[in-house]
Amino acid sequence: MAKYKHIVVPKEGKQITIKNKKLSIPDNPIIPVIEGDGIGRDIMKATRRVVDAAVEKAYKGKKKIAWMDIYAGERANELYKEWLPKETIDAISKYVVALKGPLTTPIGGGFRSLNVSLRQILNLYACVRPVRYFKGVGSPVVHPERMNIIIFRENTEDVYAGIEWKKGSKEVKKVIDWLNKNMKLNIRSDSGVGIKPISVTGTKRLVRKAINYAIDKKLPSVTLVHKGNIMKYTEGAFRDWGYQVATTEFRSKVVTEDELWSKYNGKMPKGTILIKDRIADSMFQQVLTRSDEYSVVATPNLNGDYLSDACAAQVGGLGMAPGANIGDFIGLFEATHGTAPKYADKDVINPGSLILSAVMMLDYLGWGQAGQLIEKALEKTINKKTVTYDLHRQMKGAKKVGTSEFATQIIKNM
Repeated sequence: MAKYKHIVVPKEGKQITIKNKKLSIPDNPIIPVIEGDGIGRDIMKATRRVVDAAVEKAYKGKKKIAWMDIYAGERANELYKEWLPKETIDAISKYVVALKGPLTTPIGGGFRSLNVSLRQILNLYACVRPVRYFKGVGSPVVHPERMNIIIFRENTEDVYAGIEWKKGSKEVKKVIDWLNKNMKLNIRSDSGVGIKPISVTGTKRLVRKAINYAIDKKLPSVTLVHKGNIMKYTEGAFRDWGYQVATTEFRSKVVTEDELWSKYNGKMPKGTILIKDRIADSMFQQVLTRSDEYSVVATPNLNGDYLSDACAAQVGGLGMAPGANIGDFIGLFEATHGTAPKYADKDVINPGSLILSAVMMLDYLGWGQAGQLIEKALEKTINKKTVTYDLHRQMKGAKKVGTSEFATQIIKNM
């Protein structure tokens, strides 16, 4: 057993392992958990209570999570004098599946973002964001119930690669001079310059994961969202490489939108998934007007960032939007919002995002029964109009409760 400086490995738990390219899940898996900064303290306590109650109710004591506290952000800086300790990275790598609250990013160098650093170091290349409506939640759209999509957003390239040069710097002058001279461009000298790499490797592994998910969950389509009409060799290539993955690796299970009409007269062959693509700006309109036409969506980084938040706005906001960062095997499940320090330790914040992220984690473990208990209980609690302040202000006649009481009501409604 690994020895850690500040992490205490629970004696009653067992390690998740990888066998034959699949996760092997014991009945008492050790799950590393980063509480998070700011409101993380409130929502993580609530989430752990809800998850433990659901697992107990679903499996009658035959399964139980052994939580293992690990550290990043402000608490790590207190303990280790560094914001992202190596043993935290090592623990997630070793124990494979982890749950994480929101983290602040230190001001003044070192890390552009702790969240991004974790994704890059652990090669968590797929940001997975399911967005669905829970009956009773207030919404700015007429038919929020039509929204039920899962966004697979590439997590390591595009703008997240972070290659840029500041206006007026020696470096940017070199870049601009070289581009203007050698590429016959006319970039203004007072520009900042950024590069957005999108690779065939990064694209194909992301789209492959999205298609496998659609097959596993028996979902009808995978949509590639891009701005390939303008950025032909990055975003356009994302679309082309996505179709290549679909038609070479999944040929018997997929039909492209072109083939649907040229070969099948608009009727999908039984047991197949439709592969289609949409220009990013058009897709933003369609998730408002025709959201029920989309199920799994695969995008480069920036498109997915905008799209997932725009979709979440229709179903109650980021407080109801779960997320995960997943690599080949490692899964880091996290709240999709920030640390909101002004609300920290006040017991007022909606823990829904983190609770639903934990539902994704349970599904990843193959413990879907417990996850379904939580989802149904959450919806029942909302229907009874016992909600935190963010949902309260969107609902008429609702009773406002704090973070811990909301969790208690969810547990009661299981």
